[in-house]
Amino acid sequence: MLGLPDPRHAGSGNPGATNVLRLGGKKAAIITLIGDVLKGAVPVVLARSLGVAPWIVAVTASAALVGHIYPVYFRFRGGKGVATALGVLTAINPIAGAGLLGIWLVVALVFRYSSLAALTAAVAAPFLMAATLHRHVGLFFVMTALMSALLLWRHRSNIRNLLAGRETKIGR
Repeated sequence: MLGLPDPRHAGSGNPGATNVLRLGGKKAAIITLIGDVLKGAVPVVLARSLGVAPWIVAVTASAALVGHIYPVYFRFRGGKGVATALGVLTAINPIAGAGLLGIWLVVALVFRYSSLAALTAAVAAPFLMAATLHRHVGLFFVMTALMSALLLWRHRSNIRNLLAGRETKIGR
């Protein structure tokens, strides 16, 4: 729609906001970011509004993230899931979501690595969820820990690049 190359075939090959930022600038990245957050938040909000059991909310949340990372219609090659996970977790627990966004922003502003910010937030996520939830803590801690493990797995090449000093900084 914006006349940009398909991010799955340009730049890093990732369809997420960070690659779109590099390929098409802030406007395209913001649109991508909002879409990915909504992709996670909308199913969870709908499940919660239907009053389903907490385990169904957790399964819905997990399915939204897995569906983003491994979409059938793109031959199971999707994004890394950071924005979608933020949407999912914010829809479950807005306080934890705000905290995770804050962690991501601070790390990204200080170190200028989107991947490091994502990894830091992913590691903090289960603990932040557990610390700020009042009900079904165990269920959502486990769900968030599994999501975090998936995010870490999806960032394994970024981890190697960070350790080797080859990771691209934000703004470059």
